[in-house]
Amino acid sequence: MTTPKPRPEVLPGKTYKLKTGCGNIYVIINDQEGQPFEVFSVMGKSGGCAASYSEAIARLISLALRSGVEPKSIIKHLRGIACHQVSWYEGEKILSCADAIAKAFEIHCGSREGVVIKT
Repeated sequence: MTTPKPRPEVLPGKTYKLKTGCGNIYVIINDQEGQPFEVFSVMGKSGGCAASYSEAIARLISLALRSGVEPKSIIKHLRGIACHQVSWYEGEKILSCADAIAKAFEIHCGSREGVVIKT
C-alpha cells in the first residue's frame, strides 16, 4: 500500500488563470524539490457544481502526486474531457474545467520537462 508523502509547511508554486465555459479558473500548482507536489483550483465568481468538481479534481491530483503518480499520466487522463460549455485559451479550445486544469498542469510541467500531451 502506498502512503502519500506528508505536506511540508511551505512550498513554492505558480498560479495559472484560464478561461473556461463556466468562468475563470485559477489553478495553483506547488512544487517540492522541483517536482509538482499538489494542485488547488479556484473558480472565479462562479460556485456550485463547477467549483466543487474542480476542487475535487485538484485534491485527487494532489493525492496522486504525493503517492508517486507521474504528471504525464495525470495530464493524459484529464485532457480532452468535455462539457457543454467550451472556451478558448491562447488559440486552443478548452473543453471543460477538467481540461483547463490539465492544460495548466501541462504548461507547468512543460516549462521543465517539455511535456506536451495531446489527446
